[in-house]
Amino acid sequence: MRILVVGSGGREHALARTLVKSPDVSAVLAAPGNGGTAGVGENVPVADSDVPGLVALAKDRGIDLVVAGPEAPLVAGIRDAMETAGIPCFGPDAYAAGLEGSKAFAKDVMAAAGVPTAAYATFTDAASARAYVEKVGAPVVVKADGLAAGKGVTVAATKEEALAAVDESLVAGAFGKAGTKVVVEEALVGEEASFLAFCDGAASVAMTACQDHKAAYDGDTGPNTGGMGAYCPAPVLPPSRYEETKALVIDPILREMAKRGHPFTGILYAGLMMTADGPKVLEYNVRFGDPECQPLLARLESDLPAIFFACRAGTLTPELVRWSAKSALCVVMAAPGYPGSYPKGMEITGIAAAEADPAVTVYQAGTRRDGERILTSGGRVLGVTALCDTLAAAKATAYEACAKIRFDGAFYRRDIGDKGLKREGK
Repeated sequence: MRILVVGSGGREHALARTLVKSPDVSAVLAAPGNGGTAGVGENVPVADSDVPGLVALAKDRGIDLVVAGPEAPLVAGIRDAMETAGIPCFGPDAYAAGLEGSKAFAKDVMAAAGVPTAAYATFTDAASARAYVEKVGAPVVVKADGLAAGKGVTVAATKEEALAAVDESLVAGAFGKAGTKVVVEEALVGEEASFLAFCDGAASVAMTACQDHKAAYDGDTGPNTGGMGAYCPAPVLPPSRYEETKALVIDPILREMAKRGHPFTGILYAGLMMTADGPKVLEYNVRFGDPECQPLLARLESDLPAIFFACRAGTLTPELVRWSAKSALCVVMAAPGYPGSYPKGMEITGIAAAEADPAVTVYQAGTRRDGERILTSGGRVLGVTALCDTLAAAKATAYEACAKIRFDGAFYRRDIGDKGLKREGK
């Protein structure tokens, strides 16, 4: 079997490394890929946004399965285009991918499905949005409706911040087409958790709950990023609550999407706020998170292509998905200046030394190969991941590995996993 992984981040390197382990897989291609995927298979210089180019590539190279890592190609209809061309593709169709592509659509689906979420209103007119903010007060959350590369969400502590966020999106056009509509919703209070499930259109199988760390610096301070680290299982949502949580936030969405004629197949990711009133959905994603994918796949003991094909065929069962009893923790090493502007082209050393520990896997994200050298090419550069018997051991091992890796100005948070350790009383 020949598999094409679409994307260029740490998630895609994790997917490629996991997929190639299957005895049924003969080759993995990545488009466009990164320095890590180049070491697993073959990188092909086709952008993940170029759906026609990706279809042509898949046809030309005899691809048996396409796996879209990021959300943009799914929202752009890569599943629809590939399946029309007779090429199996793992992920939802463009309509169902709207759960991530449009926050307003997602909220409307949640309302129809009875999924608990924050109270909200949707606006295309700045004056109406401002009036609503004046009415509800602060704190309040203002979200650009479309995909804004992790930006476009303002958790406003004051009315002034909220009004400025409305104007930034609807008046200044800071987020382009993605910001021509905004969702204004109540600010939920609690601790966040990432709850993902494999879905086959009717049935779902929950993955282990994760906890991501979005802020750039320790103590959840600094600007929001794409994610500075993650770990699983996360004690904030223990395994004893997986089935009830799945029944609350995953299965109603599957029923609603099926009712609309677009059964959801792929990965449904519920970003949850664990409030005093129970879990409430902050947002849905329609793919693996990055960096949640890295610790999740480090713990997966099943054949990943078999799970993907079962999701497509409507034959997904819990027995297909098996997890290690160990804990996994991923620390993102970032370039100086990230998430703002940052330099590129810095040489990375020490990856082999870090991976000399069999508990450690270094997933590459913002990297490229230059002969034998690996250079930085992005803001989030590496996802240093450890799989150990306990969360405490996984944290210690991951940070020991980080200390062996060097590139100019590298920085990373030192507190990944601390919330989980606190819940464990450590």
